[in-house]
Amino acid sequence: MRSSNPVLGHLDQTAAAQRRADQQAYQPSGYGPVQPGTPQPGYSGGATPPGYGQYGSPPVVDPAGRGGVMSLDAVVIRTIYLVGLVVATAALSWTFLRDTSGLVGFAMIGASIAGLVLVFVISFRRITNPIVISLYAILQGVLLGVVSRLFEQAYPGIVAQAVAGTLAVFVGMALLYKFRVIRATPRFARWVIGALFGVVGLSLINWVLSMFGHNLGIEYYGPNQGGGWLPILFSVVCIGVGALTFILDFDAVEQGIRYGLPERFAWYCAFGLVVGLIYLYWQILRLLGYLRN
Repeated sequence: MRSSNPVLGHLDQTAAAQRRADQQAYQPSGYGPVQPGTPQPGYSGGATPPGYGQYGSPPVVDPAGRGGVMSLDAVVIRTIYLVGLVVATAALSWTFLRDTSGLVGFAMIGASIAGLVLVFVISFRRITNPIVISLYAILQGVLLGVVSRLFEQAYPGIVAQAVAGTLAVFVGMALLYKFRVIRATPRFARWVIGALFGVVGLSLINWVLSMFGHNLGIEYYGPNQGGGWLPILFSVVCIGVGALTFILDFDAVEQGIRYGLPERFAWYCAFGLVVGLIYLYWQILRLLGYLRN
């Protein structure tokens, strides 16, 4: 799941003040003005943090050599690393977590809860620690491997279809953002974040109820479960919302690079992208399962 994706939303805080100064039409909403030289979130002290430059000037690298500034290459490399970690862990859990002694169920529930907790902790505390973010990727890999194998056994070929669908949506949204077909305007951002909170909230309520033997009928959590148009419709909505959150992620990366955020924020940006990819994969896998039923 992505706090996507408000996960990277705090990066727009600095960008918002600069855009207002430049009187551009595109202004993120919901953030207060940030004056040059004032402390930024996640920093202590009264000076502007290393890596921030004046608007319109090149980013300022810490002269003491304590760190550089975020770049697109840094975000891409970290994103590939995290995706690779998810895939490798998923392959291991797919191969070795096959017994029926309760270990599989424990791994699924434990990874789900721990991964959900880490999403909220990393998002709200703005953690850029690569160890913590890597731990999230490992937990999601365990969950992905176990559940994906169950779906593949029930519906041969479904995992490859879900992976292909996820990559296609991601590339499609990247192209739409690249050519400015869809822009991260304030109204767009508010709508997407509101819709994301809505679908994630309903999903969490449904998941908690399902643990006690109840279900709202909007989501089911295994192959050969559920049917009808309601879960199919809800999955389509979730896929649409999840896809649109990538626009916010891409904008956050672009603004972070433009205003010279410290290099460690590349981990935070990569985390947001991976959260979105995992969320999208789950929704596509679930939708394909409903359609196979």
